[in-house]
Amino acid sequence: MTSLFSPLALGPVEIPNRIVIAPMCQYSAENGLASDWHVQHLGGLSQSGAGLLILEATAVEPRGRISWADLGLWDDATQAALARVLAAVRRYSHVPLGIQLAHAGRKASVARPWEGGLPLPPGDPHGWQTIAPSDLPFLPDGPAPQAATLSELDDIVQAFAAAARRADALGFEVIEIHAAHGYLLHQFLSPLANRREDDYGGTLENRLRLTLRVFDAVRAAVPASRAVGVRISASDWAEGGWDVAQSIELARQLEQRGSHFIHVSSGGLSTLQQIPLRAGYQVPFAEEIRRQVGTPVIAVGLITDPHHAQAILDQGQADAIGIARGVLYDPRWPWHAAAALGRTVPVAPQYLRAEPHDVKGVLVPATQFPRH
Repeated sequence: MTSLFSPLALGPVEIPNRIVIAPMCQYSAENGLASDWHVQHLGGLSQSGAGLLILEATAVEPRGRISWADLGLWDDATQAALARVLAAVRRYSHVPLGIQLAHAGRKASVARPWEGGLPLPPGDPHGWQTIAPSDLPFLPDGPAPQAATLSELDDIVQAFAAAARRADALGFEVIEIHAAHGYLLHQFLSPLANRREDDYGGTLENRLRLTLRVFDAVRAAVPASRAVGVRISASDWAEGGWDVAQSIELARQLEQRGSHFIHVSSGGLSTLQQIPLRAGYQVPFAEEIRRQVGTPVIAVGLITDPHHAQAILDQGQADAIGIARGVLYDPRWPWHAAAALGRTVPVAPQYLRAEPHDVKGVLVPATQFPRH
């Protein structure tokens, strides 16, 4: 039986346990620049005891942001702003850090969620012209994207590679390529969004092309000491869309190219999606993919109970557990999971006194877990 608190190798990077804080957008950047919000937000999560902390979707170019307030990594200024945040986090935490590199495609140029989250037209002060595989809007009455030219696709591939080099310079141990949740790479994968008739549309081979090109470019841009993997949506949950069989083929091809992990989510591409929400509703996708590849698989999807997380590992459905909104609600979720499962979790020495009397021995000094 594999413990939730046992180490896991993601290629060249070993994480101390199998709890992964999945990327969660904060919509709190300024022209792509990380802000003081990121210092406190990531600082808090870095003390959670998780085995890996992956930063939110980070745009590789300005028009690739979901909203005008999204984090970016496309020039010296965005790199320097993120470096300031990481220096504060690393001063007090040993947690391995990852970053998710992303391009929102047709789902870009929207208002922040708490301001409605609706698409903003190019003429809006906070809006811009979006691009996509085809000129199909995400919302039926929303602004239409422009179909990307071949030259623009080449530029986007290079933007991912350039952002990966900046991520390497910042010291991120893990780089995750965002090909899920209806954003640009997922748009190219799904026949519901991709109506192209060139080498990037139609057949599965063609629809995989951009994601594989981006992966190859990112992998080539960073040293072998960095783990590189991909986040996918395993299903569009809509008739005629991307599905688990196609996801398995993508996962196989990524493994052949040297991918170190695959992070399995679902949905986000179509407003027609029908998702039966329940605890662990996406885990079966992770399990099916895990049967077909040898690289570690991260499962996500309303996994909030530590015993459920442990059961997923025990049953061989996944190699690691992604926690997202649950850790926003309970930033000490890994502490509580360790207590529930009779394990230990490393914490900063300032927090050792936090142990309740009935769980003595759960919290141990982080220095016992050297950073890899």
